[in-house]
Amino acid sequence: MSIQSFENSSRFDQLRVHLEAERYSPSTQWLLLPLAQHFFAYLEEKSIAIEVFRAAGLEDFLRWALRHFRKRNGRAPNHLFRWRERYRRVVQITMRLLRGHWPVVAEPATTLEAFHGDVMGGYDNWMLEMRGLATVTRLTRITEARRFLSSLGQHGEKEALEKLSVNEIDAYIKSRSAGLRRATIEGYTVCLRSLLRYLHNSKRIDVDLSSVVIGPRIYDNEQIPSALRPEEIQRILDDTRQDRSPIGRRDHAFLMLLVTYGLRAGEVVSLCLEDFDWKKEILHVRHTKTGAHSELPLLRDPGEAVLSYLQESRPRSSHREVFIRMVAPYRPYKGGSILFSVIGRRLRAAGIVTCGKKGPHAVRHARAVSLLRAGVPLNTIGDVLGHRSEQSTAVYLKLGTDGLRAVGLDVPKGVSP
Repeated sequence: MSIQSFENSSRFDQLRVHLEAERYSPSTQWLLLPLAQHFFAYLEEKSIAIEVFRAAGLEDFLRWALRHFRKRNGRAPNHLFRWRERYRRVVQITMRLLRGHWPVVAEPATTLEAFHGDVMGGYDNWMLEMRGLATVTRLTRITEARRFLSSLGQHGEKEALEKLSVNEIDAYIKSRSAGLRRATIEGYTVCLRSLLRYLHNSKRIDVDLSSVVIGPRIYDNEQIPSALRPEEIQRILDDTRQDRSPIGRRDHAFLMLLVTYGLRAGEVVSLCLEDFDWKKEILHVRHTKTGAHSELPLLRDPGEAVLSYLQESRPRSSHREVFIRMVAPYRPYKGGSILFSVIGRRLRAAGIVTCGKKGPHAVRHARAVSLLRAGVPLNTIGDVLGHRSEQSTAVYLKLGTDGLRAVGLDVPKGVSP
Protein backbone atom coordinates (compact mmCIF):
# COMPACT_ATOMS: atom_id res chain seq x y z
CA MET A 1 0.00 0.00 0.00
CA SER A 2 1.37 3.42 -1.01
CA ILE A 3 1.70 6.25 1.49
CA GLN A 4 -1.16 8.10 -0.22
CA SER A 5 -3.39 5.00 -0.07
CA PHE A 6 -2.67 4.64 3.64
CA GLU A 7 -3.43 8.33 4.27
CA ASN A 8 -6.64 8.17 2.25
CA SER A 9 -7.75 5.08 4.17
CA SER A 10 -7.23 6.99 7.41
CA ARG A 11 -9.13 9.97 6.05
CA PHE A 12 -11.98 7.72 4.97
CA ASP A 13 -12.23 6.42 8.53
CA GLN A 14 -12.27 10.04 9.74
CA LEU A 15 -15.16 10.78 7.41
CA ARG A 16 -17.12 7.72 8.54
CA VAL A 17 -16.70 8.69 12.21
CA HIS A 18 -17.66 12.28 11.37
CA LEU A 19 -20.90 11.23 9.66
CA GLU A 20 -21.82 9.10 12.66
CA ALA A 21 -20.97 11.90 15.11
CA GLU A 22 -23.07 14.38 13.14
CA ARG A 23 -25.95 11.88 13.28
CA TYR A 24 -26.39 11.36 9.57
CA SER A 25 -28.94 8.62 9.04
CA PRO A 26 -27.60 5.11 8.22
CA SER A 27 -29.16 5.35 4.75
CA THR A 28 -27.36 8.64 4.06
CA GLN A 29 -24.07 7.19 5.27
CA TRP A 30 -24.63 4.15 3.05
CA LEU A 31 -25.15 6.51 0.10
CA LEU A 32 -22.26 8.92 0.74
CA LEU A 33 -19.40 6.68 1.86
CA PRO A 34 -19.00 4.81 -1.48
CA LEU A 35 -18.90 8.17 -3.27
CA ALA A 36 -16.17 9.30 -0.91
CA GLN A 37 -14.20 6.17 -1.78
CA HIS A 38 -14.48 7.15 -5.44
CA PHE A 39 -13.16 10.63 -4.60
CA PHE A 40 -10.11 9.21 -2.79
CA ALA A 41 -9.53 6.76 -5.66
CA TYR A 42 -9.54 9.69 -8.10
CA LEU A 43 -6.99 11.61 -6.00
CA GLU A 44 -4.74 8.54 -5.85
CA GLU A 45 -5.00 7.77 -9.56
CA LYS A 46 -4.20 11.38 -10.49
CA SER A 47 -1.51 11.65 -7.77
CA ILE A 48 -3.25 14.71 -6.32
CA ALA A 49 -2.66 15.45 -2.65
CA ILE A 50 -5.87 16.47 -0.92
CA GLU A 51 -4.04 19.53 0.45
CA VAL A 52 -3.76 20.98 -3.06
CA PHE A 53 -7.17 19.96 -4.39
CA ARG A 54 -9.18 23.04 -5.36
CA ALA A 55 -12.73 23.78 -6.51
CA ALA A 56 -11.41 24.18 -10.06
CA GLY A 57 -10.63 20.44 -10.09
CA LEU A 58 -14.17 19.41 -9.18
CA GLU A 59 -15.39 19.22 -12.78
CA ASP A 60 -12.46 16.99 -13.75
CA PHE A 61 -13.35 14.65 -10.87
CA LEU A 62 -17.02 14.55 -11.95
CA ARG A 63 -16.00 13.65 -15.52
CA TRP A 64 -13.73 10.92 -14.13
CA ALA A 65 -16.52 9.56 -11.94
CA LEU A 66 -18.98 9.61 -14.87
CA ARG A 67 -16.60 7.61 -17.07
CA HIS A 68 -16.25 4.99 -14.34
CA PHE A 69 -20.01 4.88 -13.79
CA ARG A 70 -20.62 4.21 -17.49
CA LYS A 71 -17.90 1.57 -17.50
CA ARG A 72 -19.45 -0.23 -14.52
CA ASN A 73 -23.11 0.07 -15.55
CA GLY A 74 -22.98 0.39 -19.32
CA ARG A 75 -25.09 3.55 -19.20
CA ALA A 76 -25.23 7.08 -17.83
CA PRO A 77 -26.96 7.84 -14.47
CA ASN A 78 -30.76 8.03 -14.70
CA HIS A 79 -30.81 11.48 -13.08
CA LEU A 80 -27.51 13.09 -14.03
CA PHE A 81 -28.07 16.36 -12.15
CA ARG A 82 -28.98 14.57 -8.90
CA TRP A 83 -26.02 12.23 -9.39
CA ARG A 84 -23.61 15.17 -9.79
CA GLU A 85 -25.03 16.94 -6.75
CA ARG A 86 -24.42 13.87 -4.57
CA TYR A 87 -20.77 13.84 -5.58
CA ARG A 88 -20.49 17.58 -5.03
CA ARG A 89 -21.97 17.14 -1.57
CA VAL A 90 -19.56 14.38 -0.54
CA VAL A 91 -16.57 16.39 -1.77
CA GLN A 92 -17.79 19.41 0.18
CA ILE A 93 -18.26 17.40 3.39
CA THR A 94 -14.88 15.70 2.99
CA MET A 95 -12.95 18.88 2.24
CA ARG A 96 -14.56 20.86 5.06
CA LEU A 97 -13.76 18.03 7.48
CA LEU A 98 -10.13 17.69 6.41
CA ARG A 99 -9.30 21.30 5.48
CA GLY A 100 -11.62 23.26 7.79
CA HIS A 101 -13.36 25.15 4.98
CA TRP A 102 -14.41 24.77 1.35
CA PRO A 103 -13.87 26.02 -1.24
CA VAL A 104 -10.26 26.67 -0.34
CA VAL A 105 -9.33 30.30 -0.93
CA ALA A 106 -6.65 30.36 -3.59
CA GLU A 107 -3.48 32.35 -3.06
CA PRO A 108 -3.19 35.43 -5.30
CA ALA A 109 -1.88 34.33 -8.67
CA THR A 110 -0.56 37.78 -9.68
CA THR A 111 0.72 40.93 -8.02
CA LEU A 112 -2.48 42.64 -9.18
CA GLU A 113 -4.66 40.10 -7.32
CA ALA A 114 -2.46 40.51 -4.24
CA PHE A 115 -2.84 44.29 -4.40
CA HIS A 116 -6.63 44.05 -4.75
CA GLY A 117 -6.73 41.67 -1.78
CA ASP A 118 -4.77 44.17 0.29
CA VAL A 119 -7.17 46.97 -0.73
CA MET A 120 -10.19 44.85 0.18
CA GLY A 121 -8.73 44.01 3.59
CA GLY A 122 -8.20 47.68 4.38
CA TYR A 123 -11.60 48.61 3.00
CA ASP A 124 -13.33 46.02 5.18
CA ASN A 125 -11.55 47.29 8.32
CA TRP A 126 -12.45 50.89 7.42
CA MET A 127 -16.14 50.03 6.96
CA LEU A 128 -16.17 48.19 10.30
CA GLU A 129 -14.13 50.59 12.46
CA MET A 130 -14.98 53.96 10.91
CA ARG A 131 -18.52 53.33 9.66
CA GLY A 132 -19.75 50.53 11.95
CA LEU A 133 -21.33 48.65 9.05
CA ALA A 134 -22.79 45.18 9.55
CA THR A 135 -21.15 42.07 8.10
CA VAL A 136 -23.77 41.59 5.37
CA THR A 137 -23.42 45.21 4.22
CA ARG A 138 -19.62 44.96 4.16
CA LEU A 139 -19.71 41.75 2.13
CA THR A 140 -22.05 43.36 -0.42
CA ARG A 141 -19.81 46.38 -0.79
CA ILE A 142 -16.62 44.34 -1.00
CA THR A 143 -18.14 42.19 -3.75
CA GLU A 144 -19.02 45.28 -5.76
CA ALA A 145 -15.61 46.85 -5.04
CA ARG A 146 -13.81 43.77 -6.38
CA ARG A 147 -15.94 43.90 -9.49
CA PHE A 148 -15.06 47.55 -10.06
CA LEU A 149 -11.31 47.05 -9.56
CA SER A 150 -11.33 43.99 -11.83
CA SER A 151 -13.08 46.00 -14.55
CA LEU A 152 -10.14 48.40 -14.63
CA GLY A 153 -7.74 45.69 -15.82
CA GLN A 154 -4.16 46.85 -15.62
CA HIS A 155 -5.42 50.32 -14.70
CA GLY A 156 -6.30 48.76 -11.36
CA GLU A 157 -2.62 48.45 -10.43
CA LYS A 158 -1.32 50.56 -7.57
CA GLU A 159 0.37 53.28 -9.62
CA ALA A 160 -2.41 53.54 -12.22
CA LEU A 161 -5.15 53.55 -9.58
CA GLU A 162 -3.67 56.72 -8.06
CA LYS A 163 -4.64 58.51 -11.30
CA LEU A 164 -8.16 57.05 -11.51
CA SER A 165 -10.25 59.21 -13.85
CA VAL A 166 -13.87 60.27 -14.03
CA ASN A 167 -14.11 58.72 -17.51
CA GLU A 168 -13.18 55.28 -16.13
CA ILE A 169 -15.84 55.60 -13.44
CA ASP A 170 -18.47 56.71 -15.96
CA ALA A 171 -17.61 53.82 -18.28
CA TYR A 172 -18.00 51.32 -15.45
CA ILE A 173 -21.35 52.73 -14.30
CA LYS A 174 -22.64 52.67 -17.88
CA SER A 175 -21.65 49.03 -18.40
CA ARG A 176 -22.87 48.01 -14.93
CA SER A 177 -26.27 49.67 -15.37
CA ALA A 178 -27.30 48.09 -18.65
CA GLY A 179 -30.81 46.65 -18.36
CA LEU A 180 -31.11 47.21 -14.60
CA ARG A 181 -33.84 48.99 -12.62
CA ARG A 182 -33.14 52.45 -11.21
CA ALA A 183 -33.30 51.18 -7.63
CA THR A 184 -30.70 48.49 -8.39
CA ILE A 185 -28.42 51.00 -10.10
CA GLU A 186 -28.76 53.32 -7.10
CA GLY A 187 -27.56 50.49 -4.85
CA TYR A 188 -24.46 49.99 -7.00
CA THR A 189 -23.64 53.71 -7.00
CA VAL A 190 -23.88 53.76 -3.18
CA CYS A 191 -21.31 50.94 -3.05
CA LEU A 192 -19.03 52.71 -5.52
CA ARG A 193 -19.17 56.03 -3.64
CA SER A 194 -18.23 54.20 -0.45
CA LEU A 195 -15.21 52.58 -2.10
CA LEU A 196 -14.03 55.87 -3.61
CA ARG A 197 -14.24 57.58 -0.20
CA TYR A 198 -12.07 54.85 1.27
CA LEU A 199 -9.54 54.98 -1.58
CA HIS A 200 -9.13 58.72 -1.03
CA ASN A 201 -9.10 58.40 2.75
CA SER A 202 -6.35 55.77 2.55
CA LYS A 203 -4.33 57.92 0.09
CA ARG A 204 -4.68 55.38 -2.71
CA ILE A 205 -6.19 57.97 -5.05
CA ASP A 206 -5.30 61.65 -5.21
CA VAL A 207 -8.79 63.13 -5.40
CA ASP A 208 -12.06 62.22 -3.65
CA LEU A 209 -14.16 61.14 -6.65
CA SER A 210 -17.18 59.98 -4.68
CA SER A 211 -19.07 63.18 -5.55
CA VAL A 212 -18.92 62.43 -9.29
CA VAL A 213 -20.90 59.19 -8.86
CA ILE A 214 -24.52 60.24 -9.35
CA GLY A 215 -27.26 57.66 -9.10
CA PRO A 216 -30.55 57.74 -10.98
CA ARG A 217 -33.48 59.77 -9.71
CA ILE A 218 -35.69 57.74 -7.39
CA TYR A 219 -39.22 59.11 -7.24
CA ASP A 220 -41.15 59.52 -4.00
CA ASN A 221 -43.36 56.43 -4.29
CA GLU A 222 -41.02 54.29 -6.37
CA GLN A 223 -39.44 52.48 -3.43
CA ILE A 224 -42.48 51.88 -1.26
CA PRO A 225 -41.61 48.69 0.59
CA SER A 226 -43.82 45.64 0.16
CA ALA A 227 -45.86 44.44 3.11
CA LEU A 228 -48.10 41.43 3.53
CA ARG A 229 -51.68 42.22 4.48
CA PRO A 230 -52.84 41.39 8.04
CA GLU A 231 -55.26 38.74 6.79
CA GLU A 232 -52.48 37.05 4.80
CA ILE A 233 -50.21 36.92 7.82
CA GLN A 234 -53.03 35.56 9.97
CA ARG A 235 -53.70 32.78 7.46
CA ILE A 236 -50.11 31.51 7.45
CA LEU A 237 -49.94 31.81 11.25
CA ASP A 238 -53.07 29.67 11.54
CA ASP A 239 -51.57 27.21 9.07
CA THR A 240 -48.38 26.76 11.10
CA ARG A 241 -50.22 26.74 14.45
CA GLN A 242 -52.20 23.71 13.31
CA ASP A 243 -49.12 21.93 11.96
CA ARG A 244 -47.78 19.95 14.92
CA SER A 245 -44.94 18.34 12.99
CA PRO A 246 -41.35 19.26 13.95
CA ILE A 247 -41.05 21.54 10.91
CA GLY A 248 -44.48 23.03 11.63
CA ARG A 249 -43.45 23.94 15.20
CA ARG A 250 -40.21 25.46 13.91
CA ASP A 251 -42.00 27.47 11.23
CA HIS A 252 -44.54 28.73 13.76
CA ALA A 253 -41.75 29.90 16.08
CA PHE A 254 -40.06 31.61 13.13
CA LEU A 255 -43.23 33.42 12.12
CA MET A 256 -44.26 34.45 15.63
CA LEU A 257 -40.89 36.15 16.16
CA LEU A 258 -41.12 37.87 12.79
CA VAL A 259 -44.73 38.98 13.19
CA THR A 260 -44.47 40.10 16.82
CA TYR A 261 -41.13 41.90 16.78
CA GLY A 262 -40.51 42.69 13.11
CA LEU A 263 -37.05 41.14 13.30
CA ARG A 264 -34.78 40.74 10.31
CA ALA A 265 -34.23 37.20 9.05
CA GLY A 266 -30.62 37.15 10.22
CA GLU A 267 -31.65 38.35 13.67
CA VAL A 268 -34.08 35.45 14.07
CA VAL A 269 -31.63 32.69 13.13
CA SER A 270 -28.84 34.20 15.26
CA LEU A 271 -30.90 34.13 18.47
CA CYS A 272 -29.23 32.03 21.19
CA LEU A 273 -30.73 30.17 24.12
CA GLU A 274 -29.40 32.77 26.57
CA ASP A 275 -31.18 35.55 24.66
CA PHE A 276 -34.45 34.33 26.17
CA ASP A 277 -34.68 35.41 29.79
CA TRP A 278 -37.73 33.37 30.79
CA LYS A 279 -37.79 34.57 34.41
CA LYS A 280 -37.63 38.30 33.63
CA GLU A 281 -39.62 37.82 30.39
CA ILE A 282 -37.06 39.69 28.27
CA LEU A 283 -35.85 38.93 24.75
CA HIS A 284 -32.33 40.13 23.91
CA VAL A 285 -31.85 40.96 20.22
CA ARG A 286 -28.63 41.75 18.37
CA HIS A 287 -29.55 43.80 15.32
CA THR A 288 -27.50 42.47 12.43
CA LYS A 289 -27.59 45.59 10.29
CA THR A 290 -26.76 48.25 12.89
CA GLY A 291 -24.91 46.24 15.52
CA ALA A 292 -27.24 47.63 18.22
CA HIS A 293 -28.69 45.56 21.07
CA SER A 294 -32.33 45.70 22.19
CA GLU A 295 -34.18 44.33 25.19
CA LEU A 296 -37.76 43.59 24.21
CA PRO A 297 -40.60 42.21 26.34
CA LEU A 298 -40.89 38.46 25.85
CA LEU A 299 -44.58 38.22 25.06
CA ARG A 300 -46.65 35.13 25.70
CA ASP A 301 -47.51 34.00 22.16
CA PRO A 302 -43.99 34.11 20.64
CA GLY A 303 -42.56 32.75 23.91
CA GLU A 304 -44.89 29.74 23.85
CA ALA A 305 -44.16 29.11 20.16
CA VAL A 306 -40.39 29.08 20.80
CA LEU A 307 -40.79 26.93 23.91
CA SER A 308 -42.91 24.40 22.01
CA TYR A 309 -40.23 24.20 19.32
CA LEU A 310 -37.44 23.78 21.89
CA GLN A 311 -39.26 21.05 23.79
CA GLU A 312 -40.76 19.09 20.91
CA SER A 313 -38.84 19.77 17.69
CA ARG A 314 -35.33 21.13 18.13
CA PRO A 315 -32.73 18.47 17.27
CA ARG A 316 -30.35 17.53 20.07
CA SER A 317 -27.28 19.74 19.67
CA SER A 318 -24.46 21.34 21.64
CA HIS A 319 -24.86 24.57 19.68
CA ARG A 320 -26.30 27.54 21.60
CA GLU A 321 -28.33 28.93 18.70
CA VAL A 322 -32.06 28.40 19.13
CA PHE A 323 -32.76 27.32 15.57
CA ILE A 324 -30.92 24.27 14.27
CA ARG A 325 -31.10 22.54 10.90
CA MET A 326 -33.75 19.82 10.90
CA VAL A 327 -31.52 17.33 9.05
CA ALA A 328 -27.91 16.28 9.56
CA PRO A 329 -25.54 17.90 10.06
CA TYR A 330 -27.44 19.46 12.98
CA ARG A 331 -25.93 22.92 12.95
CA PRO A 332 -27.19 26.52 13.14
CA TYR A 333 -28.41 28.15 9.96
CA LYS A 334 -25.68 30.20 8.29
CA GLY A 335 -28.03 33.00 7.29
CA GLY A 336 -31.63 34.04 7.13
CA SER A 337 -32.34 32.49 3.71
CA ILE A 338 -34.25 29.64 5.39
CA LEU A 339 -36.99 32.15 6.25
CA PHE A 340 -37.53 33.05 2.60
CA SER A 341 -38.27 29.42 1.75
CA VAL A 342 -40.46 28.99 4.86
CA ILE A 343 -42.63 32.03 4.14
CA GLY A 344 -42.84 31.27 0.42
CA ARG A 345 -43.89 27.68 1.11
CA ARG A 346 -46.48 28.71 3.68
CA LEU A 347 -47.95 31.35 1.36
CA ARG A 348 -48.30 28.80 -1.44
CA ALA A 349 -49.89 26.28 0.92
CA ALA A 350 -52.45 28.92 1.96
CA GLY A 351 -53.16 29.78 -1.68
CA ILE A 352 -51.91 33.36 -1.26
CA VAL A 353 -50.51 35.12 -4.32
CA THR A 354 -48.68 38.37 -3.56
CA CYS A 355 -47.81 41.17 -5.97
CA GLY A 356 -44.71 42.41 -4.16
CA LYS A 357 -42.03 40.82 -2.03
CA LYS A 358 -43.00 37.79 0.01
CA GLY A 359 -39.99 37.19 2.25
CA PRO A 360 -39.30 38.04 5.90
CA HIS A 361 -38.90 41.74 5.09
CA ALA A 362 -42.52 41.85 3.90
CA VAL A 363 -43.52 40.57 7.35
CA ARG A 364 -41.21 43.11 9.01
CA HIS A 365 -42.79 45.90 6.97
CA ALA A 366 -46.26 44.67 7.93
CA ARG A 367 -45.32 44.89 11.61
CA ALA A 368 -44.06 48.44 11.15
CA VAL A 369 -47.34 49.44 9.49
CA SER A 370 -49.42 47.84 12.25
CA LEU A 371 -47.50 49.82 14.89
CA LEU A 372 -47.80 52.99 12.84
CA ARG A 373 -51.57 52.63 12.47
CA ALA A 374 -51.91 51.86 16.18
CA GLY A 375 -50.51 55.32 16.93
CA VAL A 376 -47.10 54.19 18.18
CA PRO A 377 -44.58 57.08 17.92
CA LEU A 378 -42.08 56.85 15.11
CA ASN A 379 -39.05 56.75 17.42
CA THR A 380 -40.56 53.84 19.37
CA ILE A 381 -41.15 51.92 16.12
CA GLY A 382 -37.52 52.57 15.24
CA ASP A 383 -36.41 51.18 18.61
CA VAL A 384 -38.41 47.99 18.06
CA LEU A 385 -37.07 47.52 14.53
CA GLY A 386 -33.49 48.36 15.53
CA HIS A 387 -33.14 51.49 13.39
CA ARG A 388 -30.44 54.06 14.04
CA SER A 389 -32.41 57.09 12.93
CA GLU A 390 -35.96 58.30 12.36
CA GLN A 391 -35.14 58.67 8.68
CA SER A 392 -34.77 54.89 8.42
CA THR A 393 -38.17 54.37 10.04
CA ALA A 394 -39.86 57.17 8.10
CA VAL A 395 -39.93 55.08 4.91
CA TYR A 396 -42.80 53.11 6.49
CA LEU A 397 -44.93 56.26 6.41
CA LYS A 398 -45.42 55.51 2.72
CA LEU A 399 -47.09 52.23 3.66
CA GLY A 400 -49.35 53.73 6.33
CA THR A 401 -51.07 56.52 4.45
CA ASP A 402 -54.54 54.96 4.87
CA GLY A 403 -54.40 55.35 8.63
CA LEU A 404 -52.41 58.55 8.98
CA ARG A 405 -55.49 60.77 9.38
CA ALA A 406 -56.19 59.10 12.72
CA VAL A 407 -52.59 59.06 13.93
CA GLY A 408 -50.67 62.06 15.17
CA LEU A 409 -47.04 61.66 14.18
CA ASP A 410 -44.00 63.86 14.31
CA VAL A 411 -43.00 63.47 10.69
CA PRO A 412 -39.30 64.19 10.04
CA LYS A 413 -38.59 67.19 7.90
CA GLY A 414 -38.46 66.42 4.20
CA VAL A 415 -40.44 63.18 4.45
CA SER A 416 -43.63 63.02 2.46
CA PRO A 417 -46.34 60.63 3.71
